[in-house]
Amino acid sequence: MNLLDPTHAPALKSWVSSANMPGCDFPIQNLPLGRFRPQGGGGVDLEPLRVGVAIGEQVLDLKLATAQCPWPEAMQPLLAPLASGDLAAFMAMGRPAWKQLRAALSAALAEGSEQGPFLESCLLPLADANMALPCRIGDYTDFYAGIHHARAVGTLMRPDQPLLPNYAWVPIGYHGRASSVGIDSPVKRPNGQTRSAEGRPHFGPSKRLDYELELGLWVGQSNELGQPVPIAEAEDRLFGVTLLNDWSARDIQAWEYQPLGPFLAKSFVTTVSPWVVSFEALAPFRKPWVRVVEQTETLPYLDSDENEAQGALDITLQVWLQTATMRERGEPAVRVSQSNAQDACWTAAQLLAHHTSNGCNLQVGDLLGSGTLSGPRPEQAGSLLELTHGGKVPHTLPSGEQRSFLEDGDSVTLRAFCEAPGAVRIGLGAVTGTVLAAD
Repeated sequence: MNLLDPTHAPALKSWVSSANMPGCDFPIQNLPLGRFRPQGGGGVDLEPLRVGVAIGEQVLDLKLATAQCPWPEAMQPLLAPLASGDLAAFMAMGRPAWKQLRAALSAALAEGSEQGPFLESCLLPLADANMALPCRIGDYTDFYAGIHHARAVGTLMRPDQPLLPNYAWVPIGYHGRASSVGIDSPVKRPNGQTRSAEGRPHFGPSKRLDYELELGLWVGQSNELGQPVPIAEAEDRLFGVTLLNDWSARDIQAWEYQPLGPFLAKSFVTTVSPWVVSFEALAPFRKPWVRVVEQTETLPYLDSDENEAQGALDITLQVWLQTATMRERGEPAVRVSQSNAQDACWTAAQLLAHHTSNGCNLQVGDLLGSGTLSGPRPEQAGSLLELTHGGKVPHTLPSGEQRSFLEDGDSVTLRAFCEAPGAVRIGLGAVTGTVLAAD
């Protein structure tokens, strides 16, 4: 199936000049949506939330654009929920509406657009947009689709059997805590129980705080309770992608995770990037899905010709770290790893198809985490747990500082972008969190 259309044309330019700059995350070929309010006077937020479109270094305010710009009559029902800040209501309209809006925005923001003069006054700098979560998250599920992460962590715990027998057959996941997901939540070092050398557990601040480099998948179409979503329809239920940092307290996790899996070691905070990049924007960066584990077959409910032909996403993923000392010296963050989402064991469609295979009803706005997306090489580790071999081999930064796990004052930034021959580079933006001392 050819997923490309005129909105992906490499020659397409915008009348917003910053969108045409090489290396820009948000060219006209991207058009991600996010929920925000303009920064009010004196730093106080006075305006109601509305949905905007990131274009270059600007945000197109769809509340103003709806009121001030002429649009085809068919666009009014699509723009109305976005103008009122209800991205979930727009997502619930389904893929035909998503594609229709994208085409209309592309035409309106393209060079020579007759709507350009009306929309110029509807722009504001990205720096002046106070971002919010794209929508209310009803439920959050975190998967374990990064096989290189699973194998590296398994090697630390079970050298003779890094991957358990079920890993090659079933997308592993657990239900997370939606209430602690945010875009700019403070990353306060959590307190919890940890194992002590004497055998008696100790309660106090985590000493092995870590990040996890993931993608977040936003559910845009619900399914009824008891109605599984076939793999051939699964991706049409997913609206778009963001970055996700699944902060983890490794020492708390090691003590509590058996026999039921992650709990307090994960639920203290999860951060996502604010701009949702649609699957339509990702069309030029689709790749064949290649199994990365040896297995004779994929069970039929997780298999389709389309998924095998173009189910994988070619997204470059990066982790950047800046310590408090580096910040005081005026030194920028440094990149500590780079990996790619196409190394995942399972595709986005397979994750959703499996999640609903028992009849579980997903809702609009639910969030699915991919699991840590590491690569096969050491420099592609998506967490410090892997990068430092469980803390045994500290990572040395250019500043001379070493890190086995995160220290107070450390800032972690996740970034991602897509590049391919014959396509314009697009980005997912960034998400940053700074570690604060425990109470």
